[in-house]
Amino acid sequence: MKKEAVPPTEEQKLETARKVSIKEGACSSAMDGFGLRYITPYALALGATNAQIALLSSLPSLIGNVSQLGTLKLIQKFPRKKIVLWGVAIQALMWIPLILIGWLYFFNGLSTLKASLLVIALYTAIVIAGASVSPAWSSWMKDILASKNGGYFSNRNKIITGVVLISMLVGGSVLDYFQDTNVFLGFAVIFSLAFLGRAIAVYYFTKQYEPEHKYNAKSAFTLVNFIEHLTQNNFGRFAIFVSIVSLATSVAGPFFAVYMLKELNLDYLSYTLIILSPVVSTFVFLPVWGKFSDIHGNVKILKITGYLIPFIPLLWMFSAVLIPLGRAELVFYLFVLEIFSGFAWAGFNQGSAMFIFDAVSKDKMPYCIAYFNILTGIGIFIGAMFGGYIASFRAYPFGLTATFATFLVSGLLRLIAVALFLPWIKEVKPVAPFSVKQSIKSRFKEDKAMLTTQFWRLVGFKPLRPHQPTTH
Repeated sequence: MKKEAVPPTEEQKLETARKVSIKEGACSSAMDGFGLRYITPYALALGATNAQIALLSSLPSLIGNVSQLGTLKLIQKFPRKKIVLWGVAIQALMWIPLILIGWLYFFNGLSTLKASLLVIALYTAIVIAGASVSPAWSSWMKDILASKNGGYFSNRNKIITGVVLISMLVGGSVLDYFQDTNVFLGFAVIFSLAFLGRAIAVYYFTKQYEPEHKYNAKSAFTLVNFIEHLTQNNFGRFAIFVSIVSLATSVAGPFFAVYMLKELNLDYLSYTLIILSPVVSTFVFLPVWGKFSDIHGNVKILKITGYLIPFIPLLWMFSAVLIPLGRAELVFYLFVLEIFSGFAWAGFNQGSAMFIFDAVSKDKMPYCIAYFNILTGIGIFIGAMFGGYIASFRAYPFGLTATFATFLVSGLLRLIAVALFLPWIKEVKPVAPFSVKQSIKSRFKEDKAMLTTQFWRLVGFKPLRPHQPTTH
């Protein structure tokens, strides 16, 4: 007689859902590495101007985040899983017409202006499809997460980052191979892989368990309500801080690729190595930041990294000194600089993401995520448009190029944002105090003990262990 199968418990379902989410994230990150990371080079290959690159970097984010207002209404009527499935499926399909634009440009006489505007339009559709599901996905994840969220997300993000790293390296190699013969074919290959990765992610979403969710009308609040109370609550002040940092960052953000590909004339492989280095750094340091988040809190991470990120665009300006030394030296410097950038941004992004999950209840999560993303999108749009305006001038005083002017302004604005707005934010969970001096001492003691043990093993002696009392 066969035994009846025991249905899984709720906790087992949640544990399986967390594992499936990691697989889904790994597949989705292939779209990031093969597709999203190479949108700017694609637009430049089609002849896009600085102003169009600024628009490409800002308009999709703004419209995509505003579209989340519609998602908040959908959550009231439809399961979150269904909303996410439709969004990611549409996002996957949008890569096909994006490839078609390149074919029309390179082989059928499509003008540069029309090609650039079509890329902006279709990329906006891709971002809208992905961004619109964010409130539903965040609410869904809030329901399946356990305690120690920092550790889970750092592990998930580490795997995601690893896939991004591999896909970017493969993508850059493909583009470099076709650069002098048929660069369109290179983009067609990597964008097809981006489509495939997101399509497989759709399959994993169908397999991911969604806990029962009931809409709580009492937890709903409007964007106007959110804005009216921005400065009166901790999360609102956090949203202001991140949106202003996003504004400051976006002043220069669109023009790093322009600087490398148009002004330095780097090949695609060199470009890929440079933009790959922060991904490598993120892969290495995410577990560190995840543990740090669980022990010392997220605000401490924001304070440490917040004062590092203003120096990134300023250090990019120093690259001009290395140009006469040779391309190898220049690429090496930018590679190392972006390692530092990855370390800082990995911590800042980890701290920001986990602050939201720690500060917001699950009923209010969709609304807080949507409104937070809208503010951030507005900041990105204003920053990129301002950067595009700065980059439109041909000359600046003191020998500054237009691109370097955006780097300088971005660095100064980042520093002002951190100095003025970061002190507003308070930690939302009990944490252990952190001291740099004490951390160094603790690290030194651990390293000393390890080295002592290794030394005695090397010379053939086993270090004595402390006497352990017997137990009965």
